[in-house]
Amino acid sequence: MLTVVAAALWFNRLTSISHVLCAALGVVVVIDPWAVLWPGFWLSFGAVAIILYATIGRTAPRPQRADTQAGVAAAPRLPLAPSRWQRMAHSLRVGTHTQYVVTFGLVPLTMLLFGQVSVVSPLANAVAIPLVSLVVTPLALIGSMLPGVLAVPVLGCAHWLVEMLALCLQWFSAMRYAVWSAPVPPFWMFCWAMLGTIWLLAPRGWPVRWLGLASWIPLLAAQPSHPASGQMTITAFDVGQGMALLIETRGHRLLYDTGPAYSPESDAGSRVILPYLRARGINALDGVIISHSDADHSGGALAVLDGIRTAWVLSSLPVNHAIVRAARQHVSCAAGQSWTWDGVRFEMLHPLPASYADASLKPNARGCTLRITAGGKSMLLAGDIEAAQEAQLVARAPAQLPADILLAPHHGSGTSSTPVFLRAVHPQAAIFQVGHRNRYHHPKPEVYERYGAMHIQRYRTDQQGAITLEFDETIRISTYRSTHGRYWQAR
Repeated sequence: MLTVVAAALWFNRLTSISHVLCAALGVVVVIDPWAVLWPGFWLSFGAVAIILYATIGRTAPRPQRADTQAGVAAAPRLPLAPSRWQRMAHSLRVGTHTQYVVTFGLVPLTMLLFGQVSVVSPLANAVAIPLVSLVVTPLALIGSMLPGVLAVPVLGCAHWLVEMLALCLQWFSAMRYAVWSAPVPPFWMFCWAMLGTIWLLAPRGWPVRWLGLASWIPLLAAQPSHPASGQMTITAFDVGQGMALLIETRGHRLLYDTGPAYSPESDAGSRVILPYLRARGINALDGVIISHSDADHSGGALAVLDGIRTAWVLSSLPVNHAIVRAARQHVSCAAGQSWTWDGVRFEMLHPLPASYADASLKPNARGCTLRITAGGKSMLLAGDIEAAQEAQLVARAPAQLPADILLAPHHGSGTSSTPVFLRAVHPQAAIFQVGHRNRYHHPKPEVYERYGAMHIQRYRTDQQGAITLEFDETIRISTYRSTHGRYWQAR
């Protein structure tokens, strides 16, 4: 954008600022057509456009005029050059007005992209912008031109100021009401709020501009959706090679597993689960179940516990595990545990309490196995249990195994989903949470075909994206890629 403006000035072609803005937008899209999918593209051009709309032709300083001499009625009133203090006051007014325009003008777009808007950003910018513009940048430029002996203290001072600024901004962001969160609005609501924002920032003299704020009421006051009493919604996230599901009742939300860790810096919790919860306007979880300690099930747990208020954690993890230490309240999962939320029944079928004393068992063998029932329909979440644990369940709790939906044990590995277990569960459909071209080759072809041979409808997150199941008298299943298809995705 700056390059296009510089070129327009250089060639004396800066005839209309809107033309320059459109030219910059065109150059960006020609160079990188995929830029339109990034929030930064819309925020950058949106911010510049709203500043131009609200400031061009409205912020010129008012010239001071000389007083006429007494008794000389026809003497012309000549404009005087503004004083230094007047110029400074004018710059302060322009800066304050620009900050006001950006803060209010980007509220609808920020809500559409992130489901939240910063409340403390004007205060943070009031500190950061003058400090960086008037102190840090000049020190950095001066330090870059001085010899080494003199540059070290100058650049060190600039660095120290940036460190102090970072601490100040962290303090701002830690305030209780630093961010206002709400569900991501539908597009029609965004357009309505944007129209009201344009009305709000209209030129002085436009009638009742403050009414533009009324268009924000449905945008900021929206509440997250939830099922009716006795019903539930389950979302199987597309987290790659891992497992993570969100179970929602009328007044409660439970997360079963938290997906994999992708790298030391990122995981499914920070990259998938938390952005989804924020987009829905969900700011608390009633519980989190970590089936076992494998990284593809627990990798995002610490990010989730750090990023959203969670009442309790139920897991098969050892007491010294980092996730157990991070939980506000931790309970080891065990067969026989049960509770009811809003008419929805939760039953823990595995592991047995005595299994925690057996050090020879692998984490998979102690995977928390949960059965959920709503409206006469049920789903079985089997974690990564294998053939031996499946046989134990068939022998110990055959009456509790039947379920309409089965989360395929161990992602459809060759060590799980035995024919005896599948006949005992007798599901209508199965969910395979697997990663595209994963190195384990899950689901195994022979296991996948076994489900098909038993006329079990199969869904895969690697092919269909996130899968949503709505339980009431019937079960409605929808997949993300069928409802939000892109032109580059094959049918």
